[in-house]
Amino acid sequence: MAKKKIVRKRSTTKKKRKKGYFTKVHQEAIVAFCNSDCPDEKNKLYTETIRSALEKLSENLIYVYGFHKQHDNVAVLKQDCVINLYETLHKFDPDKGHRAFSYFNVVAKHWLIIHSRKKNKHRFRHVSIDDPANEINVDALFHQNGQYVAPPSSQMEQEERIEEMRQLFKEIRKRVRNEREIRCVDAIIEIFNKVNELDFLNKRAIFVYVRELSGLNSKQLSVCMSSIRNIYRQLNGSGKEFDIL
Repeated sequence: MAKKKIVRKRSTTKKKRKKGYFTKVHQEAIVAFCNSDCPDEKNKLYTETIRSALEKLSENLIYVYGFHKQHDNVAVLKQDCVINLYETLHKFDPDKGHRAFSYFNVVAKHWLIIHSRKKNKHRFRHVSIDDPANEINVDALFHQNGQYVAPPSSQMEQEERIEEMRQLFKEIRKRVRNEREIRCVDAIIEIFNKVNELDFLNKRAIFVYVRELSGLNSKQLSVCMSSIRNIYRQLNGSGKEFDIL
């Protein structure tokens, strides 16, 4: 007797597609951000909708293209990339037919490439005083206890530059828009007032210190810093009110 063939029916249930992190909602939020003239509305759109998409976009690019291998602190790299994207938001023009994801994907990737090149260039230029091939007068640079000794002229220039920075941020304080930004500027000025007493040198430590002094959380501080950075660029540079390197 012939065996009956067992016919298995294919499941007609479609697998649910995972929602992307950069959806139509984020596209519309970015368009609304660009079209808005209200700071409060723009801040709400960014913090509630746009920011998470930019963070995920930055994180994906960092790991997919191997940028994480070139940096010791991926969290700081990601944060800097997101800040750069935030500063570029207003440049997005939906009328040109670009999708927000494609546009900011290119912007973020370009920034990561340039940033990594600069970091590598700095690393290759770094000279170790322990390398016998480098002709460096170590005694002229260090005390016997290993502390760096700057020439008097350098110390004077440094003090003058710090004072110029204080004046610059006092001017910035007059131009900021809200209480949070004022608190952020006050924290930065406080750091310049105590710069000789501080023993940290990395950017992350300074960020944490500003956050503690201002009482703002990381999200609030990032938004404030972006606004302050824009004012800084308006005031500082060749031919401007301040010209501090």
